[in-house]
Amino acid sequence: MINLQYFMVAENLLNGSFPQEIGALRDLLSLALDGNSFIGPIPAIYGSLSNLSILYLHNNELSGSIPREIGKLGNLTILFLLNNKFSGSIPREVGMMRSLTQLDLSSNFLIGPIPSSIGNLSELQQLNLYSNSISGSIPEELGLLKHLWVVQLPSNRLTGPIPDSIGNLVELSDLTLHQNNLSGSIPTTIGNLTKLAFLSLHTNELSGSLPLEMNNLTNFIKLELSFNNFTGPLSKRICQAGALQRFGTVDNRFTGPIPESLKNCSSLVRVRLDGNQLTGNITEDFSIRPNLIYIDLSGNNLYGELSSQWGQCHNLTSLKISNNKISGRIPPELGEANMLQVLDLSSNHLMEHIPKELGLLKLLLELLLNDNKLSGNIPSEIGMLSDLTHFNLAVNNLNGLVAKELGQCSKLLFLNLSRNTLHGSIPSDIGSLQSLQSLDFSHNFLAGDIPRQLGGMKQLETMNLSHNNLRGSIPSTFGDSASLTSIDISYNELEGPIPNITAFRKAPIAALKNNKGLCGNVTGLKACPKMIPNPPSKRHNQFVVIILISLLGKLFFIFIIVGVSLLLCRRVKKTKDKPREVHNDNLFAIWSYDGKMVYQNIIEATEEFNSKYCIGVGGFGSVYKAELQAS
Repeated sequence: MINLQYFMVAENLLNGSFPQEIGALRDLLSLALDGNSFIGPIPAIYGSLSNLSILYLHNNELSGSIPREIGKLGNLTILFLLNNKFSGSIPREVGMMRSLTQLDLSSNFLIGPIPSSIGNLSELQQLNLYSNSISGSIPEELGLLKHLWVVQLPSNRLTGPIPDSIGNLVELSDLTLHQNNLSGSIPTTIGNLTKLAFLSLHTNELSGSLPLEMNNLTNFIKLELSFNNFTGPLSKRICQAGALQRFGTVDNRFTGPIPESLKNCSSLVRVRLDGNQLTGNITEDFSIRPNLIYIDLSGNNLYGELSSQWGQCHNLTSLKISNNKISGRIPPELGEANMLQVLDLSSNHLMEHIPKELGLLKLLLELLLNDNKLSGNIPSEIGMLSDLTHFNLAVNNLNGLVAKELGQCSKLLFLNLSRNTLHGSIPSDIGSLQSLQSLDFSHNFLAGDIPRQLGGMKQLETMNLSHNNLRGSIPSTFGDSASLTSIDISYNELEGPIPNITAFRKAPIAALKNNKGLCGNVTGLKACPKMIPNPPSKRHNQFVVIILISLLGKLFFIFIIVGVSLLLCRRVKKTKDKPREVHNDNLFAIWSYDGKMVYQNIIEATEEFNSKYCIGVGGFGSVYKAELQAS
């Protein structure tokens, strides 16, 4: 046991505190206790392992501070303490381990600065300190480590500039500094790092233009500059070596054209240039890219027409070119890009029809074509997109019918056809979209009734049918709509009571106004009349009656009135020589005994059953209130 040189108990799910006895193994060269559940601090006695070369303590639950005694391990070449719960600062004694080639303290709770003594680790090749709360600036002394080829310091709280001394690390292949608070510009010395393949600076506060010296860096595999304040043009030779796979510049202020080396880069897998001010003709950019999976060029000033060759990107899952100045038609060949899941061409100047070939994109989840100048019908083939969740055609010039085939897109969550010139009725098939959460058909020329099936959509939260020509009453099925939270049915010809649910009761009057005769308990809306008639008054020669127009129609009602009138006529014959006082509780006695005249009086009193006399809608029909003059 005394002469033991290798002690490995890795990934055995051992728990408890670190065994003190190991500190007595003075001849130990390698200690691997990673992948267990050890807790507590590292015992100070471990500093006695002066011959130790490799120390693997990662993937445990060790806590406390890193002991200063660790600096006594002068022969240590590899120190892995990542994925524990260490806290406190990195001890400056780390700089005493001059034989270290790999130092990984990542994914802990370390605070404080990176000690300048780290510049003493002249043999260091890999430095990993990511996912801590390390603060302060990147020490200039880092530039003394000439053998470094990996520096990973992301997801910390580092501030200040990237030091000029970084240019001394000529062997550097991976410089990862994202998700910090670094500021200033990229130092020109970065042009010395000709072996740099991975540069990640996203999500900082860096600014200025990219130094011209970056044109020396032609071996990029991954370049991430997103979410900073960079300006000026992109580097011209980004993909000179043809190895670039991932490139991101999201939400900066880059200007000028897309570099030719990027246009011709066949190695590209993922590209995000969205949220800049890039210019140029899109027609020839990124036409055929066999490896391309994701591209987003949205929010720039790109113009031109979409190339039909986009359809040959058979691995492409996401194509986003919204908020540009793209014109022309949507190429039907896009239907050949059969791996597409997201197609976003919104907010451009696209014209002509929506190609029916888009119905071939069986994997499509999002189809966003809103804010263009598209015309014609909604292709019925869209109903073939059974996985579609988001469909937006708002603000176009579409002038056909609402395709009933949309009801086959059973996974739809969001459907917006607003601000077009669609006509006809709302298909009842839309009610079969039981996953739908948001529905917007506003600002069209839709007519007819609201389908009762819409009230049975169990997940619907927001519904906007405003600014159309919809008529009739709101279906009673909405009375059971528990999910609905927001509605807008203003500027239609709707009438009758609103449903007694929160979405309608708490709706602002602006969401209900300018209809034909809506009523209900909402501020700004007239109250619905009570269904019980007012008692007859002795001082007025008029009577209030409640009239039920059944589902059998007015004809059935006429037969009832005529029948009642004939019975009354017989009674009058028997009693005409016996005059008596007519009491108000016999309402029909003071009417004309001609059934036709009774019906005519009702027609006149309700102005041919005008909706303003309607006081309710039930399962058997509409209920009207009318005042009849006594004869």
